[in-house]
This record gives sequence, structure tokens and C-alpha cells, in this order.
Amino acid sequence: MDGRKYNDTKYGKQKRSIRKLRFTTMQKVALGFFGVIFLGGVLLWLPACNQKPIAFFDSLFTSVSAVCVTGLVTVIPAEQFTLLGKIILMLLIQIGGLGVIACTMAFFLALRRKITMKDRVMIQQAYGLDTLTGLVRFVIRILKGTLLVEGIGAILFSIKFVPEYGLYRGIGYGIFHAISAFCNAGIDILGNNSFIDYASSPLINFTTMFLIVMGGLGFPVWHNIRVNTQKVWRGKEPKARLWSRLGLQSKIVLTMTAALILLGTVGFFLLEYNNPETMKEFSAGQKLMASAFQSVTTRTAGFAAVPQSELTEGSRLLGCILMFIGGSPAGTAGGVKTTTMAMLLLTALSVLRGRKDTECFGRKVDDTIVRSGITITLVTFLFWLIGIVVITVLESGRDYLNIMYEATSAIGTVGLSADLTPSLTRGSQVVLMVLMYIGRIGPMTMALVFAGKARAGAQFRELPEKRIMLG
Repeated sequence: MDGRKYNDTKYGKQKRSIRKLRFTTMQKVALGFFGVIFLGGVLLWLPACNQKPIAFFDSLFTSVSAVCVTGLVTVIPAEQFTLLGKIILMLLIQIGGLGVIACTMAFFLALRRKITMKDRVMIQQAYGLDTLTGLVRFVIRILKGTLLVEGIGAILFSIKFVPEYGLYRGIGYGIFHAISAFCNAGIDILGNNSFIDYASSPLINFTTMFLIVMGGLGFPVWHNIRVNTQKVWRGKEPKARLWSRLGLQSKIVLTMTAALILLGTVGFFLLEYNNPETMKEFSAGQKLMASAFQSVTTRTAGFAAVPQSELTEGSRLLGCILMFIGGSPAGTAGGVKTTTMAMLLLTALSVLRGRKDTECFGRKVDDTIVRSGITITLVTFLFWLIGIVVITVLESGRDYLNIMYEATSAIGTVGLSADLTPSLTRGSQVVLMVLMYIGRIGPMTMALVFAGKARAGAQFRELPEKRIMLG
């Protein structure tokens, strides 16, 4: 056999193997979430988990909302579930927030099972890492960091809840809501008003915002910040270089997160300042705090400090935009992600400036990343649009903006509701379940799971170049 032909054949086999492995990983992520959802639905359906009878559909919907860390519900968890049911609900939220792969690896580590190369590749692909080394330590740090942040949140929540509900119940409420906030789930067990009764409590508001932001940054950003902070702390790098030494993704995530929180806070403050149904009776400080809370929670958390159904139309539209963007990759948040939106904005800016490449912080962004960002946004938009159209057809006479708010909340895995979800028909609730599932595993993953296999050599094919008119 000719040497070149042999090498080409060998290379082709390697590429096919890689494609197959990636496809399998995506399938495992999708099926893993589906399996946990179904099991959770069965467990929440059991009589021991319920204070009153529940339809299997409602238990399944609650499980979807918990595992997909969304927060939309058809029943009131505080009134529906027993202590056992609330514990199962909390575990589903934790699994959904950390991800099936991370939880599986944690289970393997607890059993002292050897982490194989295949397992390491899954971890690498799930978190978008560049190397196969140190992945087990990375997962361990994720678990430790999660427990630390959730523990801090639980203690702070308990300071408020223990005097109100007693020692054991107050601590339990603190743990549950710390996990729900960090995982960006937005499910509460306080009643039917979310955190509206605590709108004037700085402790509850700022603790919740802290947990939401920490969960939404993404675990790779955590890792990057930790590594660089340790170098500065040990004197290996000067403090002035802490920002410059951060990776490009970390810089984009931190910049976009700060910008979106600030813009959202200002927007909600102006739009709701004189709204008698939300913030009009608040003091100036309380209005600013409530606006910041609303800005942060629309980034896929789902807790509410003001009634969402009473927001102005402008606020609901702003909320839809923030929910659609969501948090950051490889974290507990949903949405198209901050990095995706940053790539789109930077690409548009580069085109307007007449530049060939997408540039950010003195670096060129790979064209494949830009293409992926465009694809993710378009696919998400199509799923979102189809969902809105179907619900609108099924729910004739409903306010269109409220339907859009609910659908955006579902696909962004947010959970904020204009009090619409419980009153929808079963068909519309099924649509919301599908949107929540797609939003959690990612529209790209969903599309690729059902996509056909790429043809051999398709990536190496060169076609004649032609121009078309745009705009």
C-alpha cells in the first residue's frame, strides 16, 4: 500500500473515531438527564413524598423543572411535598446544577472506581477543556467549591430563617434555598410568593444574588481565577497582573456578567420606579436592591422579589432579553451564554470597523468559535420561536407577552413566571417541558444528538468560492 494512502486512511479512521466519541458523549448527556428526570418524576409521584395526591404529569413536570434547574412549577412545592419529597427535590436540583457527568464521576470517586480514559474524555468535552490531564482533580475541585459556596449560603440564609421557623426547619430551609440559588433553579419551599416577602431583607437578597452569580460564572472560570489568585498570593505574580493573566474566556465572562447586571439593574430601576404593583412603595435603597435582584435573577435563577405578572411591558421585554442570554458556559445557568453573545457583538463590531478577524482583549477569536456562536443562537432562537407559536395556538386569548415571557423562562432555564404555567393546558405544559430540557442540555447538543453522521472527508472538501449579496 502506498505510504500516503496508508496515512490518509489511518488519519481518516482517527477522525471518524473522534466524531463517534463526541457523538456518544452528547447522547450520554442527553440520555443521562432524561433518565434522572424520569426517575425523579416517579419518586416525586410516590405517596410518601406527597401531602396530597398528585398526578404523575405534575410530578414529572416538577422533576423536569428541578433537573433542568428552571423553577417553573404546576404545583406549590411547599404545600404539595412532604419532607422526603422536598429532600428528593433538593437532590434533583443538585444533580441538575452540577450536571450528570460531574455527579457520575463523584459517585465513581466515592466508590473508588477507576476513572478510565473514556470517562476523562467525557469530562473534557462536557466542560470544554483543552487537556486530558488533571481532570479528576478538576472535578474534585468543582465538588469542593460547590459545597463551600453552598455552605456559606446555607449559613447566611439560616441566620434569617432560624428565628422565623425554628432551628431544624430554619437550617433545612437554608440548605435547600442555598442549593436552589447556587444551581440557578429558583425553586423555593416557602409558599407561593417566592422571595417577595423578603424584598426588603438585604441578607436574603444579597445572599441569593451572590449564590446566583457564583453558580452562573462557570466552573472553568472558577478554576482560572483560583490558579491566578494563588500565584499572586504566593508572590509568583504581581497583583497588577492578576487581570492580564486571566484567560480570554474568564475576561469575557466577568466583563459580560458585570455589564449585564449593571444594565439590567438600571433598566428595571427606571421601568419599575413608579409601578404601584411592584416598587413604587419601596424606599430608594429598596428599589435599587430590588432592581439588582431582578437583574441577577433573570440571568436564569428564577427567584422573584416582586410579582412578575405585575411588571410593566418594558420590564418583561427586558427580562426576556436577559433570560435569553443567560449565564456562562460549564456552569449552572442556562441561556445562549454570555460568551456566545459577546462573540456575536464582537463579530458585528469587527465587520462595522472593516476588520477581517473577530478580536477581543488583544486576541483573535477562532473562526470556528464564531460559527458555533452564530449556530447556537440561531438554533436556540428557532426552538424558542416554535415553542411560542405552538403555545400561542394552544392558548388562544392569552396575553402574547406573557406567553413569550414563560417560553423564554423555560428555554433559558430561568423559572420566572407571570403566573401562567399552572393555568396552561397540558399540551402547553408539555411544550414548556421540552423547552426546559432543550435549554438545559443545550440546543446544539439536542440538534447533534439527532443529526446524521458526517460523511467521511466532508471536513477536507474544498468547493469553489462565490459571493452573495447581504443586507
